Amino acid sequence: MKRECDDVFLDDLEVIIPNLSARYSGGTAVNRTIAPLIAGRCNAAWLGVDRPEGVKGLSFGDLLALRFRAPKNHAFRIFHARRNVEMLAGLVLKALGLRIKLIFNSAAQRRHSRYTRFLLSKMDAIIATSEIAAGFLEHPSTVIHHGIDVETYAPPADRLKAFAESGLPGKYGVGVFGRVRKQKGIDLFVESMLQLLPRYPDFTAVVIGLTTADNRAFLDGLKAQVAAAGLEKRILFLGELPIEEVPVWYKRISIYVFASRVEGFGLTMLEAMAAGAAVVATRAGAAEIVIKDGESGVLAPTGDVEALVASIEPLMREPEKAARIGEKAREVVLQDFNRDREVDEIVGVYRKLWDV
Repeated sequence: MKRECDDVFLDDLEVIIPNLSARYSGGTAVNRTIAPLIAGRCNAAWLGVDRPEGVKGLSFGDLLALRFRAPKNHAFRIFHARRNVEMLAGLVLKALGLRIKLIFNSAAQRRHSRYTRFLLSKMDAIIATSEIAAGFLEHPSTVIHHGIDVETYAPPADRLKAFAESGLPGKYGVGVFGRVRKQKGIDLFVESMLQLLPRYPDFTAVVIGLTTADNRAFLDGLKAQVAAAGLEKRILFLGELPIEEVPVWYKRISIYVFASRVEGFGLTMLEAMAAGAAVVATRAGAAEIVIKDGESGVLAPTGDVEALVASIEPLMREPEKAARIGEKAREVVLQDFNRDREVDEIVGVYRKLWDV
């Protein structure tokens, strides 16, 4: 049986895209989104789990074979890491004799641990996902904002009809997507809905995302609050959905609430904007970079339920205003945060290394 990475491909291989975490996360989602486009511009292969279509798979046996195969097109191959474990793997592979240069994508908006700073000091290039993230690095970096697949995340032809097809009560949806944990501000969203939904009977709220075992008590507490308020049919916890179903829900909701207390970038915010939903975002991650307050979204302080309520309510009171802001948000993503632009800039970093 012919291997997926045959000998000719190994000779031509230019970029290795590792994904070495068993847990599906935002980093995995970003990797899966852009890897096929990178593979369309370079000879690239995926190492690890959750490989997307359009990218060849690379086994650890293939890595060992690469020790004895000089790159055909360049003096070295690119190993593009997004996690500490992948930086470490790259360093080990380099020590074993692979001719690679190491790149790391940094999204964290905090001072890195001593261990991470050590790994970063060994990278040949660093990409920061925002100017804020770059400010926490002790090494030079290239700022490249995340991009969105604007075809997958696109507005519906009729948002009211799209919501009606969900079978949920009311006419409009308001939602938050992401891991159900305190960092993401899911509790702030639920508490704001407990105040707002009784005033606006045409709205239903949805929470979509994975709850890990260590956050089960957190979720149970939120459900208890909802039950005590008698709003079980209007604040729904849908759990983790198949990845292909998530864009459908962006089309259904009119308002998206990005309530994070701490965030690296905030990819769901961009996805919602691309789908034409009005975004209310706390000033976390890249929200202040992405959103012009009152035009392409609404900004609110972090960790403040009353401020969040005050920011969401005008859009619930005037759904037409939410629609207008959603249209502007889509324009912003098309112009500044599309996926092709992100990939072009990433490949530009590769080429700078190859040209040295």
